[in-house]
Order: sequence, then C-alpha cells, then structure tokens
Amino acid sequence: MEPSALEPLVRKPSSSYRTFPEGVSKRLDKEYLRSLHNKRLYLAVFAAVLGNFSFGFALVYTSPVIPALEAHPNPALRLDQHTASWFGSVFTLGAAVGGLSAMLLNDRLGRKLSIMFSAVPSAVGYALMASAQGVEMLLLGHVLTGYAGGVTSASIPVYISEISHPGVRGMLGACPQIMAVLGSLILYALGKYLGLLLDWRWLAVAGEVPVLAMILLLCFMPSSPRFLLSQGKEDEALRSLCWLRGKDTDYAREYEQIKDSVRKQSRRVSCAEIKDPFIYKPILIAVGMRFLQQLSGVTCVLVYLQSIFKKTAVILKPEYDAALVGLVRLFSVVVAAVSMDKAGRKILLFVSAGVMLASNLTMGLYIHFMPTSQNDTIANKTLVSSANPPAESINYITLIPLLATMFFIMGYAMGWGPITWLLMSEILPLKARGVASGLCVVVSWLTAFTLTQFFLRVVEAFGLEVPFLFFTLICAGNILFTGCCVPETKGRSLEQIEAFFRTGRRSFMR
Repeated sequence: MEPSALEPLVRKPSSSYRTFPEGVSKRLDKEYLRSLHNKRLYLAVFAAVLGNFSFGFALVYTSPVIPALEAHPNPALRLDQHTASWFGSVFTLGAAVGGLSAMLLNDRLGRKLSIMFSAVPSAVGYALMASAQGVEMLLLGHVLTGYAGGVTSASIPVYISEISHPGVRGMLGACPQIMAVLGSLILYALGKYLGLLLDWRWLAVAGEVPVLAMILLLCFMPSSPRFLLSQGKEDEALRSLCWLRGKDTDYAREYEQIKDSVRKQSRRVSCAEIKDPFIYKPILIAVGMRFLQQLSGVTCVLVYLQSIFKKTAVILKPEYDAALVGLVRLFSVVVAAVSMDKAGRKILLFVSAGVMLASNLTMGLYIHFMPTSQNDTIANKTLVSSANPPAESINYITLIPLLATMFFIMGYAMGWGPITWLLMSEILPLKARGVASGLCVVVSWLTAFTLTQFFLRVVEAFGLEVPFLFFTLICAGNILFTGCCVPETKGRSLEQIEAFFRTGRRSFMR
C-alpha cells in the first residue's frame, strides 16, 4: 500500500495522542505493539550497531599489538614506554573530537548518514595501522578509529531510539553495548589465537570487515522518521515508518503522534530556550550520567586490567583473567537487554551502582590490608610451573580481586553501562538531541582520558587502593543521583517522555 493512499488517515489529528495516558489510548497502544512486525527493525538496528562492534574492536586493538611492537626489530615501529602510553590513550582523544563533531553531524546529516560517515575515518585509520611504516602512522590511525568511535557513540543510540517503539526500545538500546563488548572479545581471540600465525597488521585488516559491512547494509536502511519530519520531509518519514513497522499495521497513528510532537518544536534550540527546564533538565541528567559513569572507574579498570591483576597476584594468569572478565561483561549486558523492558531502568541502575560500590570497596580494602610485598610473594608462589606445584603454593585469598573485578564489570554491564546510553537517547528533547548527544560523548571521553592519564600517577604516589576507594564514593553518588534525578522511561514513548519534561506532570509517565 502506498503512503499516498493513507493521506486522509494520517492528516487527521490523533485524539488518542492528545489524551494519553487515558485507558482507551493505553489499550490501543498495547494492541498496536502486538501487531507490529519487528524483523526489518531488527535488521536496521543490526546494521547500525556494527559501528559499535568496530568501536569495541578498535578500543582494545592496542592490547595485543603493543607487546608485539615493543619487541619489533624495526626501530621506526618499536614502541617505548612513552610512545606505547600515547598509542593506548589517543583513542579516547579521537573519540572526544568525534563526539564534538557529532553535535553538528547529527542535526545536519541525520543519524543514519552520520553513522555512515564514521566509516570513512574508521576505514582510513585501520588502513594506516595495517600499512604503518612508523609510530606516527600508528598514532594517526588509532586517532581516526577513535574519532569514528566518538561519532558512532553519539549517533547510534539516538538512531536506535528514534526508529524503535516502546515495546522493544530497552532491549534494542542495549545492543550497542553488546556489540562493543563482542568486538573487544573478538579482538582478544584474534590476537591470542591468530597472533602466532599472522602478523599484527592483519588485526587492522580484520577491523575493516565490520566497517565495510556496516556501510553496505545501511545503504538499504531508512533514516529516522523523527529526523525526517524535523527536516520537513513528511512523505519520506511516512515511508520510513511504514518500512519499519509493516504496511499492514496501524503505523499512521504512530506517525501522527510523532508528527504532532515534532510540530511543537522548532528545528534548532536557541540560547534563550536553554533556560527552559524542558531543555536543560534532560541535558543535565544525560551529561551527569555520562560523567558519573566514567568516574566510577570502568575505563581505568578495562584499560589497566592485566596490570591490576599482576599487582594483586590472582591465581590465574592475567590474560586469562581478562578474558574471563570479558565473558562476564558480555553475559551481563545480554541479561540487561532482556530484563530492561520488564524490570525497568531505575531498578537496574540501583542494583548496578550497589554492586559496583561493593566491588570497589572490596578491592580497595583487599589491597590496603594485603601489602604489595605480600602480593608479590603470593604471585611468586602461585605462578610457579604447574608441572609439580607444591601444596602450599595455592592461596585462594587471591581470588578476591578476580571476583571483585568480575562483579564490578557485571554490575556496570547490567546497568550503568547500557542504560546511560539508552536514557541519553530517550530523554533528550528532539530539537537538542543531536547537539546534546554529542556533548554527552565529549564529556564521557574527556573524563575517561583524564582518569586513565592520572590513574597510574595516583597509584604510584598513593597506592592502588586509593583509586578504588574513590570509585566507591562515586558509586554511592550514583545511587543518590538515580533516586533523585533519573525518571523511569520503561514502556513510555518518546513523546510521553518529552511531555513529562515539558509539563512536569508525572501522569505522563504512568
């Protein structure tokens, strides 16, 4: 059925939208959600989150590559401690710049084209690292992949939230985190099992595969109906929604709801409008969540995971511990994706922050009461050859840092990891969504860069327990912030969420 045939229907004002959440409107909404066909929606989300897969792959690309380059026979490619540190951290700087540029790209090009645009610097970056003849090419390549990651971090969650409906938006909103974790695990697997057979350059070549697959698939996917309506492209928006929902569903009613919401907003937010609580409250909540998420220490733990395990002398080898933590992270994100639309966002945030608080506190107290010298003694005993280990060599107390880290990552991955990205895309008003999502990414990655730069200095000056006790205090703040500031958005349309911030009436969120 052609959209033009539905013109008389979609032009009529939607009374059910204006009276929600009345009983009749709720019943119609539930019936509509049950009638939807989600296969094409899932395909569009999969095409987009391939960018997150590439992001996770590029983020940990340096993990297996730095050891190989530190022993490289070519002096031009050999990394010392200083260059290795920069090679590992420039990704976050590139991501911050990418988030900054996404503030313009999201509103100028649109969400889908911004994601496709990120494929260009990503592909060039991988090509530079694969063909690197010197450290400068490696650094530039990693900066470009970080830039692409910053663009996708700001664009993909917004695209997914705008093409999804309330019935599956929570589950689909967790997909970017799932794919990022999966990309990291695939990189670890390729680096560990293929590193002996293939040169390190082939890891960069492998990174090109998801980038090319993403841009190819996105060519056939629709743009966000909300963005198209904000640009005055009503026919394209209707075709997009028809493709996503199925032509035999009552998508015209949802179209009218979206159109009515877009009609109330100007194309761009002005400086005077920033003083409006409808604008600044959701922006402050989204930025605050991104800031607190990074201050909880997750990036430091992931970047310096093997070094932390070496200092705390766990029973297993650090590389196996890192892989185990990665699997726990993937499992936890999947659990969050399944339960987010059932349990709700706030309860998962509370549980997540509580688990991270307990884990960081346990880690800090363990390190404080187990001096480094004693840890080193344990490490010498537990890392002896397994051919004939003495009975007294196994000290199970060294499981504590491994379990604490696993629970920390589990807590993060089931709440403050995926939900912060999802809520960012849900609560930001349409007129400021592109700019504000870019601002969130900038704040996130600048905070991550600052923490990763100062982490080792603080450890050297005050000890490893100090950062973990600091992270504990931040997690306590996360609990308070969730209770006082974060709204529950489970099962609410983006229009209902906007109405809540515009009017302050909690009836819109019931």
